[in-house]
Order: sequence, then C-alpha cells, then structure tokens
Amino acid sequence: MPEQTPMTLFSMTTRAMSAQMVRMNAATSNLANAGSVSSTEAGAYRPIRAVFAVELDRASGLAGVTTTGLVRSETAATKRYDPGHPLADTDGNVFEAPVDETAEMVEIMESARQYQNLVQALQTAKQLMLETLRSQ
Repeated sequence: MPEQTPMTLFSMTTRAMSAQMVRMNAATSNLANAGSVSSTEAGAYRPIRAVFAVELDRASGLAGVTTTGLVRSETAATKRYDPGHPLADTDGNVFEAPVDETAEMVEIMESARQYQNLVQALQTAKQLMLETLRSQ
C-alpha cells in the first residue's frame, strides 16, 4: 500500500470547499428544475442532495469531509390538472417537480456562506504563515 501524505490545513479546506460546491450545484440544479412538468409521475424531476462522509486521515489525525454521491428525493411529484398542457396525460394531468424553491435558496445561501468561511480560513492561515516567515 503506498504511503499517504498527511492531510494539511490546505488540503482539508480544499476538500471542504469542493464539498460545498457540490452541495451548491445540487441546489441550483433543483432550483433550475422547479416548475418542470412531465406526462408521468415517474418521469417528473426529483430534487437531489449531496451526501457527505467524514474522512479520517490516519497520517495526521485530522478529520475531513468527502462527498460520497448524490441521492434523489423520494418525494412524490405534484399532480396538477391541466388538460390544455401538451404533456397532459389522458386524464388531463401533468406531474410537476416537487421542488421547494425557498428551501433551495436557503441551501444555496448556506453553502455559499460555508464556502466563504473556508476561503477566510485559508486567507488567515496564509497570512499567519507569511507573518511567521517575516519574523524569522
């Protein structure tokens, strides 16, 4: 088994930033599909969420985060009677994506804020390292 290099603050923060981007992209995809309709319930868009896992780095003892994938919601599509819609089934129904636009906006804002916090942590670490080098 190849020797693993210890996780640093920079690599740990980079992984966390990547995880927040996956989270934000999933929410923006959901928001982009809000209001989309299908002729069948099975064909309707279902919201997605990123799944995260804690990853322990044995070399450094630090715990980080990793994205393990995306999961699709099991929430049922909203059935709406709209006989004039081109995708309406034989009963005149269309099935709308069950996306809560407000919840998706909150998800985007939270992930953007976490990303911003991580950038600030990197900037602080960089500044401290530069000050340490200057004082030598």
